[in-house]
Amino acid sequence: MTPYKNRFLTLLLLAGTLLPAAAQVEVAVLPEKDAPERSARYDVSVRAMEETTWHSLPVLRCDVNTRRVQQSAYAEFDMGGTVVVRVRSNEHDTYNPVVRPSARRIRTRRIDARTVEFTLTEPAYLSLEQDGDREHNLHILANSLLTERHTADEPQNIVWEAPNSQDVFVRNPRLIYFGPGVHRPKDLPGGDIKVPSNCTVYLAPGAVVKARLIVDHAENVRIVGRGILDHPLRGVEITYSRNVTVDGITVLNPAHYTIFGGESEGIVVRNVKAFSARSWTDGIDLMCCRRVKVENCFLRTSDDCIALYNHRWWYWGGTSDIDVGHCVFWPDVAHPVNIGSHGDDRNPEGETLRHVRIHDCDILMGKEEGLLAINCGDGNHIRDVRFDRLRIEGIERGRLFDLRVIWSEKYNRAPGHCIDSITFADITVDQPSADILRPSRIDHYDADRRVGHVAFERVLLGGRKFDEQRDIQP
Repeated sequence: MTPYKNRFLTLLLLAGTLLPAAAQVEVAVLPEKDAPERSARYDVSVRAMEETTWHSLPVLRCDVNTRRVQQSAYAEFDMGGTVVVRVRSNEHDTYNPVVRPSARRIRTRRIDARTVEFTLTEPAYLSLEQDGDREHNLHILANSLLTERHTADEPQNIVWEAPNSQDVFVRNPRLIYFGPGVHRPKDLPGGDIKVPSNCTVYLAPGAVVKARLIVDHAENVRIVGRGILDHPLRGVEITYSRNVTVDGITVLNPAHYTIFGGESEGIVVRNVKAFSARSWTDGIDLMCCRRVKVENCFLRTSDDCIALYNHRWWYWGGTSDIDVGHCVFWPDVAHPVNIGSHGDDRNPEGETLRHVRIHDCDILMGKEEGLLAINCGDGNHIRDVRFDRLRIEGIERGRLFDLRVIWSEKYNRAPGHCIDSITFADITVDQPSADILRPSRIDHYDADRRVGHVAFERVLLGGRKFDEQRDIQP
């Protein structure tokens, strides 16, 4: 297999008169056959700031919104130093172009009736929208430069060309390498790839893997690179495992979750991008997991972006120490953050979900009853949850906060125990969204199963301070 390093376009140039500083752009060359479908809606190119030559990016289709599936698009590249991005619409003139998240304060420059440019000084995950159209938009995924690289000739590895089940389930490799090209392991059970302990799975730029990666009863596993998991049953499944990292990959339209964790600990999910347009296609779902860090991810989903639960199915033991930060969430359907629905109803003491922080994130859409939802059922105790420095825009309907001790006929077999010590701090909702918000909700189940201390600190709705008397449903 040809090493991926020859499949890159790399630009090096001096930045001004400073030596030896350089700006760098890396673009993966995707396979032409059997790869994700190209989108003809946009042409996208990028150049380093002081370069004059533009370099074309692959523009791929990504479906969004399961209730009415629409064809959106995305383009991805790596950058080190300031770059200029140029986007041309191939369908109509460009009207009122907007780059979100708005907090990035990126301004476009019109080149002609169908073409705009903008400058990026640092990596970012963005949406370019024309005239308010958020379902046929262009996503720009500008990663930091890839620093970890592997090749096909490293020792004790599997080079994925024509695999069979013995290769994967009997050998114990240190490296599973997917080079540029399409990989479809048809002869494996369920089209799944089981990753053993002490192994790195590397998806090189330009690699397209049509399979689910399963980490089960394993430890010290790393799934890294810039490749794509294309229409898997799930993207990455981590169960009964510890010390697992997923970094840099993109997941396109899984049948269910993008990343699933069950009864595992020491998980890191970083720089993961995902798009989905099917039922139950959540972003990251964690059930009875501990010590988890999610950072710098972009999740556009047709169900919850982040869901944190206690017991469900075959996973037990409660949830704790979850840190989610510097992410962009865009749920076309359901919640940006959903906490607490499932738990161990058979245990009179229940299970505890605690020590959770969601911070420094942008939420680009809201259509659900609770954008930030804690619905405590199945005997759960939910304590010490903090939401801070969140920027919310694009709400079409719904409530900002939804905290309830509940017994849901659809999801629970028993009511929850309590919600306590919850903080919402430094949260802003943009002006158009604030005008259509329904009142937030804080509901007890009964005199013994209640919502305890909830603090609101510097919460602004369209510039107006959140008022507990006015903005919480009686």
